[in-house]
Amino acid sequence: MAKKKKLRLIAEMTRKIRAYQELKSRPRESQKYALDYETMTRPLTGKRLPVLAWQDVRRESRLFSLLAGLRLFGVGRLFTRKSWLEDHSEPSYWQITKVKVDYTAENMDHGQAWGILTYKGKVESEVKEVDKVMYHDWRLIPKHMEQQIKEFEPLPEPPVRYVPYPPLLRAMLLAQQKKAVGGSAMTEEPALPLQRNVIFSKDYFRRQEEERQGKAGTAV
Repeated sequence: MAKKKKLRLIAEMTRKIRAYQELKSRPRESQKYALDYETMTRPLTGKRLPVLAWQDVRRESRLFSLLAGLRLFGVGRLFTRKSWLEDHSEPSYWQITKVKVDYTAENMDHGQAWGILTYKGKVESEVKEVDKVMYHDWRLIPKHMEQQIKEFEPLPEPPVRYVPYPPLLRAMLLAQQKKAVGGSAMTEEPALPLQRNVIFSKDYFRRQEEERQGKAGTAV
């Protein structure tokens, strides 16, 4: 008969207390990203911002600096970024759906925000957390321009172009297809599509890492 596993209640409670203390001692977002605008350094780490970012830091705003001055913390409003306006002709913006404010911050200008991203005119279906909220390049889209931006229709994607395979690779593919169908002659000419179907985003690499950890299992 197998022995029953004894519960180490004290050890488990000690582990939970240590984890809670570590969580409480972790610096908040308002402390982590606090900035001395005279010296352009972060007081917590002592690191200085790059010189190229100084102009945007003085002229532009962070996302929560804009949200703090709006009704309902800007839920339902549209926000874009200066870098998007300069790099893309299609509208790119976030529509805020949920805000979690850090009330311990001096001006309540730190926290987390969620919304629906429209990038280059294409609207994503899932609500995601807004990234890079501490960057000094956020801009509020005026109310009278929201409908015009939402009605933007992106241009249709061009058709996929195909090119013939190199001779050696073509011969290998034809041999594989001929073997797969049992020796009959192939009528379809293999062609190489000039399109990349894989988008290497943050979510893609995170899913790859989760799949790898799931296959490896948990270390004992």
